[in-house]
Amino acid sequence: MIDLADSKEYPMSGARRVRLPEHTVEIVSDAGEGAQKAAIAFAQLCAKSGNGLWTVEIIPSEIRPPPHTTGSASGNRIRLAERARVTNAGNRADVVLAFNEMALLSRLEAGSLADDVLVLIDDQWATHDDEQYRRSYRKVLDEFRSRGATILEVPLERETLRHAADAQQGKNMFAVGILCALYSKDLDLLDDVIRDIFKAKNREVIELAVRLAAAGHDYGIAHLDRCFEIEAHPTDVAKVAMNGNTALALGAVSAGFEICSMYPITPATSASHELSEIFEDFGGFVHQAEDEIAAIGVALGASYAGKTALTITSGPGMALKTEFQGLAVMTETPLVIVDVQRGGPSTGLPTKIEQADLLHALYGAPGDAPKVVMAPSTIEECYYILSVARKIAEEFRMLVIVLSDANLATGQQLFDRPDVSQTPRRPPLDLSPVPPGALPYDWDPTTGLSQRLIPGQPGGMGVTTSLNHDRDGKACYDAERNQRGHTMRSRKLAALQQTLRPPTVHGAPEGDLLLVGWGSTRGAIEEAVDIAREEGLAVSSVHIQFLSPLPPGLHDIFAGFRQIITVELNYSDDWDDPLITKENRRYGQLAWVLRAATLLDIDCYAKVPGRPYMPVEIFAEIKRILGDQPEIESLGETLRALKGVY
Repeated sequence: MIDLADSKEYPMSGARRVRLPEHTVEIVSDAGEGAQKAAIAFAQLCAKSGNGLWTVEIIPSEIRPPPHTTGSASGNRIRLAERARVTNAGNRADVVLAFNEMALLSRLEAGSLADDVLVLIDDQWATHDDEQYRRSYRKVLDEFRSRGATILEVPLERETLRHAADAQQGKNMFAVGILCALYSKDLDLLDDVIRDIFKAKNREVIELAVRLAAAGHDYGIAHLDRCFEIEAHPTDVAKVAMNGNTALALGAVSAGFEICSMYPITPATSASHELSEIFEDFGGFVHQAEDEIAAIGVALGASYAGKTALTITSGPGMALKTEFQGLAVMTETPLVIVDVQRGGPSTGLPTKIEQADLLHALYGAPGDAPKVVMAPSTIEECYYILSVARKIAEEFRMLVIVLSDANLATGQQLFDRPDVSQTPRRPPLDLSPVPPGALPYDWDPTTGLSQRLIPGQPGGMGVTTSLNHDRDGKACYDAERNQRGHTMRSRKLAALQQTLRPPTVHGAPEGDLLLVGWGSTRGAIEEAVDIAREEGLAVSSVHIQFLSPLPPGLHDIFAGFRQIITVELNYSDDWDDPLITKENRRYGQLAWVLRAATLLDIDCYAKVPGRPYMPVEIFAEIKRILGDQPEIESLGETLRALKGVY
């Protein structure tokens, strides 16, 4: 939350221009009313203006939720800043533009809005023919006013109908125009953004969208009593703004993958859709299988034949892929699986974030099936991580699982344009004749590695089976050779671990508290740590990208701190929950892993709110753990306590 008392004001056309270092705005409507498209346009406008940003989609869990209900709210959160690098979605929103009061109320129930939020809302409900809508509208706005919100009732519907026959097909662009005025953005630049977004539409649709945005901008200039200016600092470094699924798709191309076999599943589907748009131009092929089992089967078979293959899915799809995962491990066939995590169990929260698949990724296969598990922490890392995953999969003949999540998948981040020339190239497939006597599993006793033989390679004939086998690939059942097979498959993890670097500590190398995170929680954790350190608290953080094998040096890092907790978006029991004891408490999933690996008493801050953590939440937990002040009763009190800190 930004304290306006610390901002600078500039007069402009009768309105106050308030200069701020950053702001967070949400745009929400009923599903299907266009708030998502409006948010995309505004986010691109901010990115092209040079602002750093991070966005988070607000998506209903149902495909067709009842309209004008809190469950139907759809839209986006955009955090924009002067600085180029924004690493998370921020704290409670400063501004919300809502198409109806129930969409607005949904954001209050989600705890995502500041008490003094500036609300822009369509005023059509104040005079609607249905008394129930009028009463609901008044009740919700009264609730917001009682909390300190500023309400601006905007005639979105009425003004849009001055330019379009159907307000449902255009008021989202009118809304973007208002935001363009509110945030002092260039209307000509918005014109370019809209034309690019609607380039596949006919000319009439494009021109109507442009006119409506201009009309919204004019309305904002004429009626807003304040506007915000969030400057951007020019840079010669080329930037791109994209979401994590797009970054994964482009990263797959850059990494040299040749086939992606998939089955549609939220929130992973758009990654394969993005890939299908461009993959063929680079010699790749996207295969949509009949189900998740077939998808991994095709990918595994393609890899066995020498192709560089991956499959993309989410949690329920991972459950269906477990048998083939075991086959990949047993046959030592290179394969990359991208799991874009969502809420569970079962179909759970299809459009919401959780980091609940870690233990499944580590252990979800029949028997002992060692595999590599990695997690990107930023949208930028989503691009680069597939090159690393491919290289490990092929050089170590292993299954590699990449754990992305819904926060990364659907959010957008501004980052330096990738230099494709720096991406490690895949060496040509070695199909030269195999030396006489070579075996398909001729394991090196130190590393567990062996030469990969491709079907059809001269002299490379051998046996491949899902049964336990010896170095020649033939099934065996005796204890000694069974033990050796397990040992060699596991030893590859140890060999890989020896090549890794210890993670970097964010903050001082010793102190009172160390926060340990993984995946997309990184930005919020590090921002909370920075705030805490500004207040003189001895807090640091470390973020783990390799979850199997764990990176070296963790014992040495942990030794510098009195307390260690993981910060995760998955379930854990609270100590004060009924019936919870030291013997039965369930910990966050990374906490389980680290406790087992280090034998240290590592605690956790693990919740399942269905949305990304706010830095202020983590900061409040830091204060609670260290006992620096009485426990803060509410997130609102925490935000008020932080005013002016950042």
